[in-house]
Amino acid sequence: MTKLECVVKAMDDKLATHITAIDMRDVSPMFDTFVLCTASNERLMQAITENIKEECAKHNFEVKSIEGLRNSKWILIDLGDIVCHIFEGSERESYNLEKLWGDMPRINVEGMLAK
Repeated sequence: MTKLECVVKAMDDKLATHITAIDMRDVSPMFDTFVLCTASNERLMQAITENIKEECAKHNFEVKSIEGLRNSKWILIDLGDIVCHIFEGSERESYNLEKLWGDMPRINVEGMLAK
């Protein structure tokens, strides 16, 4: 299992919606991929975050840092070459990273999601 598959499956397992992966290799020397998802509330954001941590640990992928844990509408998880963004719905719309990085290629994650 790749790190990207691990992250996407961990998000999907906890009912994250609108999971999107953006290939950032051409614009960032720091990371390769953004993975974004939406959660309906703070409790679900926390559950998604915990599941990503647990699944990454199981597969020996290092979580370097996590920001925005309490009373936040946006959690960022740094996995080195992958950066995860877990948003509450209105916050995701407000920042609209998909539009900001609209010219970057998307990575198809459909095959990584539960049917």
